[in-house]
Amino acid sequence: MSEDEQIEDGPFAATSDLEAPSSTVAAASTVRGERYGNTARSRGRGRFIALAFGAAVVVVIGSWVVWAGLDGSQSTVDAQDKGHVIVSNTRVDVTFDVSVDRGIATACAVQAQNEQHAVVGWKIVDIPASTQRDQEVTTTVLTTEPAVTGLIYSCWLT
Repeated sequence: MSEDEQIEDGPFAATSDLEAPSSTVAAASTVRGERYGNTARSRGRGRFIALAFGAAVVVVIGSWVVWAGLDGSQSTVDAQDKGHVIVSNTRVDVTFDVSVDRGIATACAVQAQNEQHAVVGWKIVDIPASTQRDQEVTTTVLTTEPAVTGLIYSCWLT
């Protein structure tokens, strides 16, 4: 570069003489990788952690599927209201159907409600085991004030 060119462009003139040798570039990327943790060793550790996490997820989901599958053989109870009769201001007769596997005892909570849907009577009915799957049950619920309905709250196996 001539002296005139250097004066014209100043000390920041572009030249092709300032390129870094290739061995310096490779060394700079290695130093940068070590500085910021992007080395072959850290990438291998990341893969190991990802595989371990994936294996743990597979084990948990597989265990849940097995547990849920084995638990599905349990008996269940189904109940459905059939009707109610208001006998007096302090008494309601409630009729409902209960379906459960043969030989299993159940219990049901039956309630009576007033016009505001407040519970004014409550009774737990024990239903003994039977040779039939479906049973019709009628029970009397005593109330603290006049009721407008009587119905099943819930049923469970005993």
